[in-house]
Amino acid sequence: MCHVIVTCRSMLWTLLSIVVAFAELVAFMSADWLIGKAKTRSADEQAGVDSEPHYLGILCIRTAAMQQVPRDTLCGTYAKSFGEIASGFWQATAIFLAVGIFILCVVALVSVFTMCVQSIMRKSIFNVCGLLQGIAGLFLLLGLILYPAGWGCQKAIDCGRYASPYKPGDCSLGWAFYTATGGTVLTFICAVFSAQAEIATSSDKVQEEIEEGKNLICLL
Repeated sequence: MCHVIVTCRSMLWTLLSIVVAFAELVAFMSADWLIGKAKTRSADEQAGVDSEPHYLGILCIRTAAMQQVPRDTLCGTYAKSFGEIASGFWQATAIFLAVGIFILCVVALVSVFTMCVQSIMRKSIFNVCGLLQGIAGLFLLLGLILYPAGWGCQKAIDCGRYASPYKPGDCSLGWAFYTATGGTVLTFICAVFSAQAEIATSSDKVQEEIEEGKNLICLL
């Protein structure tokens, strides 16, 4: 028989797991990783005048010229294939982030069902998900560490002068980088907090209500 168990800690862990997965996915697909002033190929370039803001992501690019096109095309992929990604470091970053985000999305989906299913193959589903979140966090961390090493690529230099590995030069970091960093920290917090969710759903109070024959158990 399925017992629906809802506690504050398990619900908070579920919500955080969903938020983290969504935040990392949005950041990964965004162009707002590096923000710079790209030079134009005109007289402005000879005069040393910068053009409008230039946004460069790992897979995505957005310029002032794209502001006139439909919103769903505001971020255009500059690489038609994986090999065309601007830097080998960014290729590695894309792989690590993609793997980490995939794991987080799987955990987020599974977390929704933890209200009804608390174990799998005699192991706590919370502990299994917590372990997966820890692994995902490591992948995300590796990706973020490698990302600044790619700032010396031509795309980054075009985005802002004097850019070099681990030095953004005239570029500034956008919200996507900070969102991915914050999401990585929250991923590790979720991994630790999953143990509290497991404790909450297997507490003595929960067992007492199960013995009383209740199928829906809600505890603060």
